[in-house]
Amino acid sequence: MVLTRSFVRAKRPCTDGFRWFVRQFGEGGDYQAMLDEMVAAGRVGDACWLLEQFGPTDELRVVDAIEADAIVFAGTLEVRGGVDVDGVLRVGRSLQAGAGVRAGGEVHIGADLRVEGSVRAEAGLQIGGDLRVGWGVDCAGELRCDGDLRTGWDLRCGGRMRVAGNAYVGLDLQAEEGVRCAKGLQAGGDIQVENTLRAAQGIAAGGSIRSGMHLEAGWGIKAGGVIAAAGAIRAGESLAAGEAIRAGTGYGVFAGLDVQMEAWEASARVSAPQRPEGLMSGWWAGPSPC
Repeated sequence: MVLTRSFVRAKRPCTDGFRWFVRQFGEGGDYQAMLDEMVAAGRVGDACWLLEQFGPTDELRVVDAIEADAIVFAGTLEVRGGVDVDGVLRVGRSLQAGAGVRAGGEVHIGADLRVEGSVRAEAGLQIGGDLRVGWGVDCAGELRCDGDLRTGWDLRCGGRMRVAGNAYVGLDLQAEEGVRCAKGLQAGGDIQVENTLRAAQGIAAGGSIRSGMHLEAGWGIKAGGVIAAAGAIRAGESLAAGEAIRAGTGYGVFAGLDVQMEAWEASARVSAPQRPEGLMSGWWAGPSPC
């Protein structure tokens, strides 16, 4: 793909950036070669701007490993080994890595991110498609996934977490802000969220589910341990906990919000060793049978 000087000018670049572009490339040149040269010259912000303006390409680059100060690539990257980037990691389409991925700056992948090892993002992590990680994810900033999310091990998020599809975490999920899933959320271990946790479908954990504010699910909520929130607990269908169900002081526990009252016994059951305080709706079923 060739970008001309007039194409770039039409996007209204900043004066300093356009002057540098003209000095470096004259009347234009190959799109990806420009991105590579901008990154090499330390103009990573200009390279990201150019990618935002002209979008991804179908170019495929296959390499053994990546170790760099920054990466801005418009197409798809396939890496047989690992990826270690000190700054920004920006890929227009997909990134596939046979080992781990670490980035010291923002990670922005236009389509899928598939990693056999672990992902460590020391800033934010934005994925335009599916996120599939064989090991764990450690994200210091906001995590946004526009497809499905799946990890084999733990997931830790230092900011808000938003998933447009289903989310499955193999072990523990820990989020220091709120979590919102447009479909369902499941974890093999504990789910610990410091703010509100919402899922449009169900929430399930092999361990406990704890929310620092409200806990809401359009379907049911099920935990092997405790279901606890500092605010209200709201479920469209049933609630089931192996230990206790506890809402915050002054808040209620609501089950069957999307079920007719006549169907509560079948589809809005509330099950735990003790009846929750503040149970406002749903059919109390007592402890789950062994």
